Amino acid sequence: MLRIYCWLLCCAALVTLGQSTKVENTEASSRSSASATESPIPKSTAFQDVSTEAVRTTAAPTTTTEQSQSNAANGSNLTLPMVINTWKFPEANALAWRILKQSEGGLRQTRNAVVEGCTKCEQIQCDGTVGYGGSPDELGETTLDAMVMDGATMDVGAVAGLIGVRDAIRVARYVLERTTHTMLVGQGATNFAVAMGFRTDSLVTPESRAMWQQWKAQNCQPNFWQRVNPDPKISCGPYAPKATPLTRWKEDRARTEYKIGQQHHDTIGMVAIDANNQIHTGTSTNGARNKIPGRVGDSPIAGAGSYADNEVGAAVATGDGDIMMRFLPTFVAVEAMRAGKAPAEAAAEAVKRIVKHYKDFAGAVIAVNRLGHYAAACYGMPDFPFVVSSPAEATTVKTVKCMPANAEGNVVSLSKPVKSSVKAIFIFHNLKSICDSIWFIKEISVPNS
Repeated sequence: MLRIYCWLLCCAALVTLGQSTKVENTEASSRSSASATESPIPKSTAFQDVSTEAVRTTAAPTTTTEQSQSNAANGSNLTLPMVINTWKFPEANALAWRILKQSEGGLRQTRNAVVEGCTKCEQIQCDGTVGYGGSPDELGETTLDAMVMDGATMDVGAVAGLIGVRDAIRVARYVLERTTHTMLVGQGATNFAVAMGFRTDSLVTPESRAMWQQWKAQNCQPNFWQRVNPDPKISCGPYAPKATPLTRWKEDRARTEYKIGQQHHDTIGMVAIDANNQIHTGTSTNGARNKIPGRVGDSPIAGAGSYADNEVGAAVATGDGDIMMRFLPTFVAVEAMRAGKAPAEAAAEAVKRIVKHYKDFAGAVIAVNRLGHYAAACYGMPDFPFVVSSPAEATTVKTVKCMPANAEGNVVSLSKPVKSSVKAIFIFHNLKSICDSIWFIKEISVPNS
């Protein structure tokens, strides 16, 4: 009887604990739902200005998957198809949007849209940061980086340090479609492009040559070297390592001498989504001005420059590539949306993770869920422009106010349901041990009859 009594006691305790945990989880869920209804980002945080009113009004008409699917069925979906890109490059967006509209709902056109949209920027040399004739390296040469990602198959095609071929994102598409590789680099990428029928041409222009000559005349200032001889702050190379004791590496502040903005933002990143939620992303850039030859930034790296997953959505990034690629911000944004966060909150989380470690960082992330709802977050500049086209807004330039310089970067927390689960397991094991101990005492204290 004593054994039965002990086990009944254990069961009663566990039932009581389960009811308490259920109430606690319900309350937490209610709080979470209320918070989500009020705003994607709580007003008490330092990131109230992550998205503009224009962005919010786009996402407002539809708040659930069921509603969006119903709207699509009725032909009233105003969010898809869509194309969105970083920075104020309306010409690229307009071309991508025209391509997307060639089929009803943009079906089977998303890859064409991002490739040709980014190609437009390469051809018109968007602000000198995309395509040939911009951002010369230390030797005066321009090299190109680009990528394309398919959100259905998760396949990626990319080129980095492409030499002598102007159609960088088209070559990246060929890597995606004609090989089983993900990335080709340097002269090998050029050889591949030539084999695929691309024409070679010089990427240097009189303008880029003048940029390089002016930089040399200013004692190669600024540059990306540190802890070398001669002093890179006052002299050009060639450089050799400086003999110093092994110390902890400090923050890389070399790029802080470049103002990330309309003339130094490095990248076009583009997302296209059709009415069936097929997603493609693309990027193209000529990299950082005066970079060390061989340097590759975030743009052609999956999860850094862009990321796409048809089950969730997509993200594109732009800015200080040497820092951004260390945090895979577009992957972080997509995974945040997978966990249930709104695009505004997901984009902000991706940026905050970088800000936590690099207060001098400058850049932006755009996050778009599979239903076409979008938001942008940025840091290190006053504001960030981007361009959107959809059935509701044809080629519209939007602007988002960036996070303040004192923004906090802490983003990791434990939810109460996790704590409750741990507590339940702990109590169960303790109750079981107590009951087993009582039974053991009874066994050794009661003589056998």
